[in-house]
Amino acid sequence: MSQRAACRLVRQPRSTQRYVPLPRLAERRLVAQMRSLALSHPRYGYRRIAALLRAQGWTVNDKRIARLWRLEGLKLRRQQRKRRRLGQAQSGCARLRPQRTNHVWSVDFLMDRTENGRALKILVVLDEWTRLCLGIVVARSIVAADVALALQTAIAGHGTPEHVRSDNGPEFVAKGLRRALAVRGIEPRYIEPGSPWENGYVESFNSRLRDELLERESFSTLLEARVLIEDWRVEYNERRPHSALGYVTPAAFAAAAGSSGSASLRPTTRNESECLSPCGT
Repeated sequence: MSQRAACRLVRQPRSTQRYVPLPRLAERRLVAQMRSLALSHPRYGYRRIAALLRAQGWTVNDKRIARLWRLEGLKLRRQQRKRRRLGQAQSGCARLRPQRTNHVWSVDFLMDRTENGRALKILVVLDEWTRLCLGIVVARSIVAADVALALQTAIAGHGTPEHVRSDNGPEFVAKGLRRALAVRGIEPRYIEPGSPWENGYVESFNSRLRDELLERESFSTLLEARVLIEDWRVEYNERRPHSALGYVTPAAFAAAAGSSGSASLRPTTRNESECLSPCGT
């Protein structure tokens, strides 16, 4: 059946059938800005891009950005189904939960390489409550004394934590580092061997660092790696909206929380609400 006959049959004018709506000027500007942000941050999803747009003054919600995201053919993150880990019901409360600023810090290592094949070792220091990255050390080799120095530098700028969480690597269990922590009244918290999910805050940060920078950049020298990783750390703290903080930046959340780290400022997940008591390591 031709379009003419079909329109006559349903009594619809052909001008209505052939009408193609033109995008409004404001929406074209919005799409252009959205694509610009997506180009600058190719690993961000539409929710984080929507948060950046709102921070720039656009009045948009997530649904509108998701619709334009699909129309522009940009990547949408596939929603994953939640799974229960074996034994989680018995050991889900076996670790200390952060409740305020400087309550629990976590430290961990990442590994990468420069173009000549030489190793890069990256030490991350993170405040678990504010999600603020307090420092990143990039070197060819990092020993326990370097970890102690990195913690001392972070303490000088952000205050003294009550606990420091880490895995059982030799750099973290060294006697010298334990003595340095004990002098300042800091209690080390070691996760169970082979249980990286117990150090989930810094592991999540590490995955963002690897996904958004390390997998995209090829470092020619150690100096270049230090500069680019430090630039990313500043962007993460001051410009990147964090989904666990209600899509505000860690720096803005830390400033709002102040020294008390008020629990009312941050959305509490179900798992945290079930286990806010410091039970165990």
